[in-house]
Amino acid sequence: MAKKRQGAWMQTFTGRAYFPHDPDPKDVCIDDIAHALSMLCRFTGHTTRFYSVAEHSVHVMQLVPIEHRFVALMHDATEAYLNDLSRPLKMGLAEYKKIEELNWYAIAEAFDLPLEVPDCVEEADATMVHLERRHVMSATTCDLEWGLGKKEPKVYPDLGPMGWDPRNAKARFRAEFDALIATRSGK
Repeated sequence: MAKKRQGAWMQTFTGRAYFPHDPDPKDVCIDDIAHALSMLCRFTGHTTRFYSVAEHSVHVMQLVPIEHRFVALMHDATEAYLNDLSRPLKMGLAEYKKIEELNWYAIAEAFDLPLEVPDCVEEADATMVHLERRHVMSATTCDLEWGLGKKEPKVYPDLGPMGWDPRNAKARFRAEFDALIATRSGK
């Protein structure tokens, strides 16, 4: 008899049942991740143009050494199943952090990723927030700090125009995934 799953389930893009409170690596699907991340706008949509989590992930991947590119591409994959919450909101939701961790473990097992995201990926992610603030956010009308905890980089990489449409973001995320998987398997 099959084990009864915990919590409610959601239907994914590919039609699968996914249980965010009881994630199983067998339910993790790259097509669901690529599609959902390409449809999710960063900063809860408070951007000057559509800017997806998928595009953000590709950019973060471009900023790390080759050996960390796969985990960098996938660092926000949980958001395909949990959504992209704003940092200020996420900081106050201890239960969400636990659920996010459970889902990361399922994704990590599904794709043979480390359970801990390397520091260089966290640094690249912080660099991207500074870049995104400059290129896809309106100028601030207040004197409050963002509270990023990291100094703004003196030099930024040229990542080209930001704000890919969802189809392009999905295709580019998936192409990077496929290339990295092929490299891992020696193809």
